[in-house]
Amino acid sequence: MTDRTAPADTPLLPAIAARWSPRAFRDEAVPEETLARVLEAGRWASSCFNEQPWAFIVARRHRDADAFARIFGLLSENNRKWAGAAPVLMVACARTRFAGNGNPNIHAWYDLGQATSAMAIEASGLGLQMHQMAGIDRARAKQELGVPEDVDVAVAIALGHPGDPSSLPEALAAREVAPRVRKPRAAWAFTGRWEG
Repeated sequence: MTDRTAPADTPLLPAIAARWSPRAFRDEAVPEETLARVLEAGRWASSCFNEQPWAFIVARRHRDADAFARIFGLLSENNRKWAGAAPVLMVACARTRFAGNGNPNIHAWYDLGQATSAMAIEASGLGLQMHQMAGIDRARAKQELGVPEDVDVAVAIALGHPGDPSSLPEALAAREVAPRVRKPRAAWAFTGRWEG
């Protein structure tokens, strides 16, 4: 397999440098204790007022076939080209109101992102990877997965061991092995005031 370690400008923790978003996954179940570790990493993420407004609907292809098929059917056509090979699919949600007073929580999506990032880094450290997908029918997901009214469906997530890029359609296989690039820090890290 191609080395996908980030070509970072400064040293990073190995799990961060190794984290990426594959589309090819091996047909290998994620052990329950490993999945539990990934979810536990999300549990300990930071959140506004310690609200922990995230929720994840989890389905394992090898164990929860009906639930997996339901989530898979909510994905965009492009994501359905590859995500069915992942052993785990999840739907990430954000509670948009504070539990204590019912006020809007404008930080819910931000906090969900922190939980998801912690999970992605934990997965990377365990030799797994997560691919987060915006391409999901949120309205149908809300209805078909029983998501409450004050909870937003944010993204779908595929989790598993990275697989062989040649298992993908040609255009996706090419993206799987393309060099990893990011904007330089100077384009988004400013000192004292916006420099755009």
